[in-house]
Amino acid sequence: MNKRWIWEFEEYPNFTYDSNILNPLIKEVSFLQGSLSTLTSFTSKEKLEEKLTQSLADEVINSSAIEGEFLNRESVRKSIAKKLGLDNFAQTDYATDGIVNILIDACTNHSKNLDIERIYKWHASIFPTGRNNLGEKINVGELRGDYEMIIGGGGVKDIVYYQAPPFDTLFDELIEFFHWFNNTEDSLIKAAIVQLWFLIIHPLDDGNGRIARTISEYVLSRVEKSYYSKIYSLSKNIYEHKKDYYKILEETTGFRKKEIPLDITKWIEYFLSTLISSLKDAEKSLYYIIEKTKFWDTFRNYDINARQTKVLNKILDIGSENFEGGLTKKKYITITKASSTTATRDLKELVQWKCILQREGTTGRNTSYSINLK
Repeated sequence: MNKRWIWEFEEYPNFTYDSNILNPLIKEVSFLQGSLSTLTSFTSKEKLEEKLTQSLADEVINSSAIEGEFLNRESVRKSIAKKLGLDNFAQTDYATDGIVNILIDACTNHSKNLDIERIYKWHASIFPTGRNNLGEKINVGELRGDYEMIIGGGGVKDIVYYQAPPFDTLFDELIEFFHWFNNTEDSLIKAAIVQLWFLIIHPLDDGNGRIARTISEYVLSRVEKSYYSKIYSLSKNIYEHKKDYYKILEETTGFRKKEIPLDITKWIEYFLSTLISSLKDAEKSLYYIIEKTKFWDTFRNYDINARQTKVLNKILDIGSENFEGGLTKKKYITITKASSTTATRDLKELVQWKCILQREGTTGRNTSYSINLK
């Protein structure tokens, strides 16, 4: 059987999807977006900026990691802090700055239309040296060369997962893409479609995945219309389940026989489910931040030493329910490197101050404690 790619069908690019399947997911996303917005109102500006920096770093690092390029987290963090005006004197790397700049541009410059020149600028920011992470020279800030764009697996028998439209159709493909994009109302469905459609066209020598995800982030930012709403990372969840990402792309863009060849319901379902997971992660993280702030407000007048602070912050940072088995003397010694006598004294003080509570049914050497969040 000859392979047929999604762009070879006459109906392309008239994608279809089943709203009955997607509507419950859209409602859940909207609910979580509202919940996240409410939580930000209970979080200090300083803490939100810390969370925003972390989430943007997660997005930049993981989007690159999906493509096999691994960035230094500290370098990315410094670039983000400098770009956001949180650390104007940070020593940054120009290559990392460029990658960070495109995400900040996508997430903040909502009013600007999307066009090929903007895509070219993003592309040049990803590849400032004109070479990819393998050291290969590529066309930067322009369309890919006149060759077959094939995505495949290595080995004795190369597996072709996808082949993009031929070079001589790219101009028309992109005209149609941008016309649709700039004349279609922003929505969650649009955020899913643009990522897939750009990947189908695959107009660049390299970096198509990162640009496609950036365009998707751009749409989400326009939908949410909130600077602080970007305190979640889609790419982090994609990278953690990368096999699922490539599997659904292959099933959607490849030659696998479908009753309706242009039906992309499964892709949008995957996109929305990933977004839901990302929003839930961010919601949980904000709860931890709020709990931590409330805790230290309650106990700020107590003479808590550096060792005790370190342990309490560790539990608060990961969430008390994730600190398996509760706090024990052994764990306290491991975290602080304190002597047994010092650990006993520190824990006794924390119990007296009611910073921690002895867990029911635990005594002697098996005594464990939970942090007091009431």
